[in-house]
Amino acid sequence: MDSLLIKMSSLYADEGWSPEGVPVCDLRHLDGTCCYCDRESEAAICKELDKHPLRAVHWIDGGDFHYLSELWLRRLEEPAQLLLFDNHPDDQEPAFGADILSCGGWVAHARKSNPLLVPESGNIYLSIDLDYLSPEYARTNWNQGDATLQELLDRTEAALEGKRLLGVDICGGITSAQGGKAEDFAINRRTRDILLMYFKAI
Repeated sequence: MDSLLIKMSSLYADEGWSPEGVPVCDLRHLDGTCCYCDRESEAAICKELDKHPLRAVHWIDGGDFHYLSELWLRRLEEPAQLLLFDNHPDDQEPAFGADILSCGGWVAHARKSNPLLVPESGNIYLSIDLDYLSPEYARTNWNQGDATLQELLDRTEAALEGKRLLGVDICGGITSAQGGKAEDFAINRRTRDILLMYFKAI
């Protein structure tokens, strides 16, 4: 499966992660995108994402931009189940209204607005937030779970057995401005490289 690197912040530059041969969609010039996404930027993001395939691994920057998953889910053309690995449910109503995209409410928004998103299906869209992992395997700016990387891969493989994978997105990390250090960046690069190779083989 091919990959797409979506830059919303300085995250990948701070980490020094720029995988060879992976196309880049640079949206760092947009305002009103951190944690919440305003209407103007939402339209601009959708216009850019429409240029890229749904069936790919979308690296969607930090957890503050997890709402990008909902924009990818709008591209579904057939029923699919959302498989989410995240230390947070992301199903809270946004403070500024239920129709505003947010990193903490995109799941609820997708379930309410997308009729092709169903509880069970032979099709899977997979979304991973690295905060699902313990700090040994990822460093993020949100509180984290206790899963190992191998547990994440094993659970993914088990869930995908007999299913068709329509698309993947992966978010999570920490920038220098959020307190990220060289050790954090090295851990995240290692995990990203492993995930990149894992999904490349699918």
